[in-house]
Amino acid sequence: MQHDSAQRDPNLSAVIGVDVAKATLDCFFDLSGQHFQLANDDNGIAQLLSHLRPLQVQLVVIEATGRLHRQVAAELLQAGIPVALVNPQRAREYAHSIGKLEKTDRVDAKVLAGFGRAAQHHILQKPSEKQVELNDLISRRRALVQMRVAEKNRLAESQQPKLAKTQAKQLLRLIDQQVQDIDRAIAKLIDSDDHWKRKSEIITSIPGVSTGTANQLLADLPELGELNRQQIAKLSGVAPLANDSGPRRGQRSIKGGRQPVRNALYMAAFNAIRYCDRFKQFAKRLTDAGKPFKVVVTATMRKLLITLNQMVKTNSVYTPKLIASLP
Repeated sequence: MQHDSAQRDPNLSAVIGVDVAKATLDCFFDLSGQHFQLANDDNGIAQLLSHLRPLQVQLVVIEATGRLHRQVAAELLQAGIPVALVNPQRAREYAHSIGKLEKTDRVDAKVLAGFGRAAQHHILQKPSEKQVELNDLISRRRALVQMRVAEKNRLAESQQPKLAKTQAKQLLRLIDQQVQDIDRAIAKLIDSDDHWKRKSEIITSIPGVSTGTANQLLADLPELGELNRQQIAKLSGVAPLANDSGPRRGQRSIKGGRQPVRNALYMAAFNAIRYCDRFKQFAKRLTDAGKPFKVVVTATMRKLLITLNQMVKTNSVYTPKLIASLP
């Protein structure tokens, strides 16, 4: 363990930045200026917890790094320490805004602590074992679908040798089988949880919204039904953001949020426009008003999400009478 020591006031609440690498955890305590480098393993995480337990910790900020951050985040949550998981791009933009152009693990840990102090962050909730399993299955399915698209594109190339085309067809059959296996595992997992099963029934009760969309939202948007309409839209990245300066009124656009959720909402909105009267009429009004197709679909994504959020919150499936009563 390496550390820089400085005098610390234990009566103040600290914000800690943790830069997670495959082998190490670089930790910076903002009040004391201490820097620790620990191993990213059971022993290193135990040492980190022993340092944090005597302190009043306001927040630990960690970048989302695929699987690398999971164990340390889970252990911190288990110990009752608040954790925020931030987008690496947002953390880098904050670093540039304060003039930190260099990038090392040590610098990144300090930047994360400053970012945690400077902005409001969504606090993680400890996921259940089932939630972790569902997230992993959905992530694996997403990777397989991307592989399938790539192989289909290769197969469509006319100049491919015969052997390459034969192998591509064999691989596509294998990918299709694995996707089906994962779909069955996801369905079984959701059926084993009454809350998820009911939530899925509510989501898919809207005409055009598929089971795949419901599964994606269960994994990537567990907050559905727990936040207000503005919060859920911003969290998902479908809230229209202002772009004004002085007398200029710029075009509103969406930005940030959770990319997998936006992808799922796009396909769901596209289908809802075709099969659900509520969203078909909504899209028609926008189209008749001269709105471009991209704007129409984006607005429908937001309306669909807000509708789903209210339905889940009130434990109500889609019916024309219910929809007429929604704001």
